[in-house]
Parts: sequence; C-alpha cells; structure tokens
Amino acid sequence: MSHPSSQQSQTSTHEKALKQGIFLHTGWRSAGTWVWSRLRALDAATGFYEPLSNVLADLSLADVDASRPTLTSGHPPLARPYFDEYRPFLRDGARGVDGYRKRFGIDRFAAVPDAEFPALQAYLHTLCERTLEHGQVPVFKFCRSSGRLPWLKQAFPQVMHVGVLRNPASQFASGWVLNQQWSNAFFVAAPFRVLGLNQSDPLVREAIAVCGVTLPPVAPNSNEDAYALACEQYARSVEGSNAYRAFVALWMLCALKMADGVDLLVDIDQLGQSREYAGNLSAAFQAQCGLSPDFGSARDLVDETRRSAARIGGIDGRAMRAVHSAALKFLKAQGVSDAAFIERVREKMVLANELTDLWR
Repeated sequence: MSHPSSQQSQTSTHEKALKQGIFLHTGWRSAGTWVWSRLRALDAATGFYEPLSNVLADLSLADVDASRPTLTSGHPPLARPYFDEYRPFLRDGARGVDGYRKRFGIDRFAAVPDAEFPALQAYLHTLCERTLEHGQVPVFKFCRSSGRLPWLKQAFPQVMHVGVLRNPASQFASGWVLNQQWSNAFFVAAPFRVLGLNQSDPLVREAIAVCGVTLPPVAPNSNEDAYALACEQYARSVEGSNAYRAFVALWMLCALKMADGVDLLVDIDQLGQSREYAGNLSAAFQAQCGLSPDFGSARDLVDETRRSAARIGGIDGRAMRAVHSAALKFLKAQGVSDAAFIERVREKMVLANELTDLWR
C-alpha cells in the first residue's frame, strides 16, 4: 500500500509533466475549428483562434463581437466570438493585437527559422504566459503553422503539439464548394499564395513540380499583398485540376513537417467514424495536458464528402490518382523515419482516390 505522501509526490510529478498548452496545427477546411471548439468549451482552457491570421493586424475591440461564424462557414456554433480571448491584448482606440506582425500570416517551410521568427516566438510566448498566469491552459488553433512546426516544437517544447489531418479530397472539396456556391475564392487561392511566396525554397519548388502545379503569372517577390490579390483573382477562374494539384502540394508539405513534430495526431476522418477512436483521443489529451475534450459529436465527414460528390464540378477526379501517387512518393523520398505516419498518409491517399473518382 502506498504512503499518502508518496501518492501526493506522484501526483505532483505528473502535474509537472503535463504540457503547458496546446498548439493545434491544422489546415484550412480540415475541421480544425471544430476540434479547437471542443477544447475551448472546457472551463480550464483559453482558446486563441488563428493567432497568425492577418485579420489580427487590423482587429479592434469594437470588431471582436462581430467575429462569429457565418451561415456559409461550416463552422460549429460558438458561445463566444472567434477572437474573444484577444481582448486583453487589444488597446482602446487602436488596431492590432499586441506583438502581432502581418508577416506572421504566411507559413514558411525552410529548415532554419527566418528573421521574423524571434518576434513570432515572443508574441506567442506572451499569449501563453499571460494565460498561464490566470491558471488557464492556452489552446491555439493555427492554419498557418504546419511548415514552421519544427521551429515551434523546438521553441515551445513545454507545449503539446497536435497535428490535425484530413484526407485531401474532403478538405479541398469543402473549400471548392464554397467557391462554386458562394464565390468565396479564399480557400482556393490560399495554396497558390503559400506555394508562390515560398517557391524560393528548394523543398517547395520540388513539391510544386512533383504535383504539376501552375502558379499565377506574377512575380511573388514584388509585394506580398499584391501577390495575395493576384492569387485571389487567379482562383476565380482557375482550372479545377490545377487548383487541386496546388492543394495537394501544400497538403503534403504540411504533412511532411508534421511527421516528426507532433505529440499527437488527430485523424479527422477516423474521428467521425469511430466512437472508440474519439474516446481514445480524449484520453490522449487528458494524459498529456490534463484536458479531456468531448469528441463524441464528431460528424462522419467522409460520408458527407461522398454524398456531396455531385456538387464538385469542373474536375476530372480520376486523373487525380497520379497526383496522389506522386505526392506520396515525394513524402517517402524525404526520409521520414516514422513508418506509422507514412502508412497513415498512404491511407489518406487511398481514400482520396476513392473520393475523387466520384468527381466529374
């Protein structure tokens, strides 16, 4: 029988070992917002939404209340506005979250941190420390961090780094339908913007070539804002197969960075199909950070993609098999040591083959 003091010591040691925060590394239309919302709903958590979004550069206190899901966002209902947790970091009569810089909004894929990274690290550190001082666990939902995941893992070893992975066909389809139905080209333009502004990096150039992506005919080094606008215009009339190729190239680059950098991988496709997996995932969060989110209401997004296949127009889905195969070979060629992760990505590509076969 254990002595009470021994039990207290074991509990204390376990508490000290718990991760001091969560970084959710997600992609656009990956259902990452839903995962974040389940963590944010916990009393012990403070959830920061998109801490690298360029929206934060111009955000004011007066804007916060209006930052809520729209009818076309596909996001879950939220009890509080998206950016509610940033209020302490905003000033009366001013715009911009303290410490945020607009250049944080473009992901990077180089092996070595860039000149902006110390400022980015300081910004995130401030958000973390202020939250921990109030006895809360900071939970960050990123859409622009996967390329920099190795940098963030090294800079924030005390944080639980979680990768959110959804098969590329479902993820792309979610954004493509928004463009077709509501003329919202943001999610179609995003991969072109990120790839184009990183094409000086050899790894990114290789991914672009492997997937056969044609980028907008604009010089990306002239002005980042101008290039972003050019990508938005390009996306409004882009050939569908090229849009999907760009998406897969970015998807695989992000997956590559997740391979050796996450403490936990959330498989969105499996989450919606297995209650057992949902329970095990909750237990994994509990073990690593002390938070136990309820994932029991996860939807089967794979089935939803199958049922909405007729809404995906302008893409020869069967031709995408070659893109999936090329992207997987690219990943394997990078020397990823985690065989289980490679198998998980292979399963995603097999599923993507099945789903894109339904597109016409």
